[in-house]
Formats: sequence, structure tokens, C-alpha cells
Amino acid sequence: MQPTGLDAMRRLGAALIAAAAWVGLGIHLEAQLSASGSLPAAVWMLGGYFTVLANLVVALAFSGLALGWRASPRTVAGVTLAIVLVGAVYAILLQGLRELTAGAALANLLLHQLTPVLVPLYWLVFVRKGDLRWRDPLLWAAFPLAYLAYALLRGTVEGHFAYPFIDLAAEGARQVGINVAAIALCFLIAGWLLVWLDRLLAGRGRA
Repeated sequence: MQPTGLDAMRRLGAALIAAAAWVGLGIHLEAQLSASGSLPAAVWMLGGYFTVLANLVVALAFSGLALGWRASPRTVAGVTLAIVLVGAVYAILLQGLRELTAGAALANLLLHQLTPVLVPLYWLVFVRKGDLRWRDPLLWAAFPLAYLAYALLRGTVEGHFAYPFIDLAAEGARQVGINVAAIALCFLIAGWLLVWLDRLLAGRGRA
């Protein structure tokens, strides 16, 4: 059982991350609600974005951690990898495509830049090391792959795709396939690097 002081720090760190995610999601929801005038329509619109869904997972998971939920290291690592994907894709493919002001800029900072940094730091400092397995990244990939299938189907039906790199109408199926394959490969490599780091830190801890 970990010392009370460390447990309090872990809960505080989780609470801060959860707060950042909830505030960012709240700002997005308020802006979308003002634009659509309908809560169901606003929720449906936001539900089309991986950024929103991944940050919702972060908000729920870290709220639980702040309240004392003992999540497995594999679960926290999977959430970590998902939000790192959000930050990486934004930095490489999406940053600067739209000019943001006021609340939108704050939400963008919280959801695309702050949580993708704070969550890996939390994993590094507070999560027990040595439990991850080399097959875990294949399991973690289920979330983004399920989102991809959903986003492509939804975009095809609605005629609007959440992200330009999966826009079948503008990019074509071949280019979208290349984009998706490249992102999936990078996700898996990042996952295996996370497993390697987990084992490295576990070995140092035992030493």
C-alpha cells in the first residue's frame, strides 16, 4: 500500500487532469449549443470528433482516479496512448488550419495540447511499472480503429468528415487509406515504445 502522501498527490494530479478535460469539453459543448440551439444536436456534432471522445474518456477515467478508483496500469496506459494520439495528430496535421479566438482557443489548448502532455506525465510519475505486455498496443488500437470505422461511415452518410485526412470525397479512398495506415503504424510504434519504457523503468525500480 502506497504512502498516504503519495496517494494524495496521485489523486490531486488526476483531479487536475480531469478538470482540464471537463472544462475543455464544457466550452466546446457551450459553443456548439449556441450554434445549434439544441442539446441533442450539439452532443451529436461533438460526438463525431476523436478529440472529444478521447478527452471524454480522459475526463471519466481521471475523475475516477481522483475519487480513488484503482485502475489497472494497462487501462491507464491505453488512455494515455489515445490522448497522445490526439496531441500528435493535432500537432502534425491539424494545427493552424483554423484561426481560433477566445473560448475556442482555450478549449483547443486544453484538449489538444494540455491533456496530451499531462496524462503521459501522470503515467510516468504515478502508475506502477512492469505490468504492460507487448500485445497490449494491439488491444489499445481497438478504440481508434472503432472510431475510424464510425467516422468513415458517418462521414459517408452525412457528406461531412470530421477530419480532412479521412475525407473520402476530397482525398479519395487511396490517400485516406495511406493516411490511416501511417497513423495506425505510428500508434502501434508509440504503444510498443510505451511498453519498452514501462519495462525499462520497472527494471530500474527493481535494481
